[in-house]
Amino acid sequence: MKFRSLFAFSAAALLSVAMAVAQAPTGKIHGHVTDPTGIPKTAGTVSLSTDGGHTTKYSFPVNASGDFTGDNVAPGTYSLILRLPDTAEGKFVDLIENVKVTAGEDVHQDIDMSRQAYIDKLTPEQKKQVEEFKKKNADVMKGNAMIKTLNADLNEARQDNKDKKYADAETLMLKDTGLKPDGELLWYELGMSQLGLKKYDDAATSLKKAADLGAAAKKPNPELIGGADAALGEAYARGGKAADAPAQYDAAAKINPTKAGFYYLNETVVYFNIGNADLQAEAADKAIAADPNNPLPYYLKGQALAGKITVDPKTGAYIVPPGCAEAYNKYLQLAPTGQYANDVKALLAATQTKVDNKYKAKK
Repeated sequence: MKFRSLFAFSAAALLSVAMAVAQAPTGKIHGHVTDPTGIPKTAGTVSLSTDGGHTTKYSFPVNASGDFTGDNVAPGTYSLILRLPDTAEGKFVDLIENVKVTAGEDVHQDIDMSRQAYIDKLTPEQKKQVEEFKKKNADVMKGNAMIKTLNADLNEARQDNKDKKYADAETLMLKDTGLKPDGELLWYELGMSQLGLKKYDDAATSLKKAADLGAAAKKPNPELIGGADAALGEAYARGGKAADAPAQYDAAAKINPTKAGFYYLNETVVYFNIGNADLQAEAADKAIAADPNNPLPYYLKGQALAGKITVDPKTGAYIVPPGCAEAYNKYLQLAPTGQYANDVKALLAATQTKVDNKYKAKK
């Protein structure tokens, strides 16, 4: 009986010791790995060693962000060892001594190879390469920061132009075109703000710059170039150079033919606004050719020609110029209840011109 009791006691003691070992407190470690230029390493292994890297107690992978984490590390003082995927067996890239892991704590220990102690171990050629890369990287970062600022300014200027806060947009874009003279989008927004401010000569200069830079780009943007050309046409028309405007609208339609109807309609409206009936009629014809199912160009053409209606001195009858009644009738057939329908009907009635209801728009 005594023997069995002694055996049972011994087994219980062994179990207690095993449980005590299994429940021994541990610590954690985490950190970030960067190369001598400050760039995160995106692969590799971080190990903990108690003999200077000859053997390892724990190993943790370096993730794509350059971070590593390790759990269940026995308390103690270790060497932190970095090896990269191409590191030869038995070698290491970096070693940090006296890293203490404490039970119940998460130790933060980075492997920063830009530290002076690491740089001092590099060869003169390696040090030169590091400095050259740092300089290039600093220039890139500076350029990226400027681009970020310019993009933010560009969005603000676009909103300012949309809200008709043209002076604010102009101030912002004058600054930014000075910082980046080859930014065609910046010149475009500057030109649009100056167009809004009725600074037509300045707008023409800015918009021509935008169009020229856009055309010279590695990947020209037809939307930008077409928009700049059309806006340049408006600047010429409103700035007293109407004869130069049609060529710019034609250039816009050529570079971006999908929006030809839009450009020519805007051209027609601009001539209507400045009171140039001849150019208005010509632009309306181009708008009709580009989009024959849009009623507005027909109305604007009829309106341009209506200004040339005369009265026969002998009969007192109205003499309607060729194309006027036809344009108005086509407007009515495309938009019988349109915004200008009543005005058109009244004019046709006043001139005793027959309303033609047989016209069908082209498909």
